[in-house]
Amino acid sequence: MASTADFKNGLCIEFNHDVFAIVEFQHVKPGKGPAFVRTKLKSIRTGKVIDNTFTAGHKVTTARIERREHQYSYQDDMGFHFMDTNTWEEVTLPEDQVPNNDLLKDGMSVDILFHVEANDEVVGCELAQFVEMEVTYTEPGIKGDTATNTLKPATVETDAQIMVPLFVNTGDIIKVNTQERSYVERVKK
Repeated sequence: MASTADFKNGLCIEFNHDVFAIVEFQHVKPGKGPAFVRTKLKSIRTGKVIDNTFTAGHKVTTARIERREHQYSYQDDMGFHFMDTNTWEEVTLPEDQVPNNDLLKDGMSVDILFHVEANDEVVGCELAQFVEMEVTYTEPGIKGDTATNTLKPATVETDAQIMVPLFVNTGDIIKVNTQERSYVERVKK
């Protein structure tokens, strides 16, 4: 158990029959009425972010979440299959528990999240923050079209669509932010 005084970014709590990580919180002491804590909570299972307000001193149940490195193997109609790199055990996750799954490459390392108090129940998956992808198709940029920060769609090797600057061409390797699905930089070959 923890109270609102123990809140910090990244703390995992059990709330509304789900496990949430605190993304952001703010203690508020209004001139009139009791103090309260405004929070943004991100569901570990679905990735959905909700806003919630707790009264100051409210008790919440903390959740112990363990991250274990797994390697992406393949996808079939049962879901996405990952292998533990230490024990060789396989974990299968449904599509809704793997955010931005179109950015997964064969052999890619991911963190599978386990809820320890719930008999190691798998509650989610986190991709590495940055991955390098080859651009398999994009329209050529028009010379002189650089007055503003214009972006164009590009298809990467996993068939995901990413918006990239005009100077990126087919065959370039780019770094992609998997949380925001955004272009970061072009990688030198």
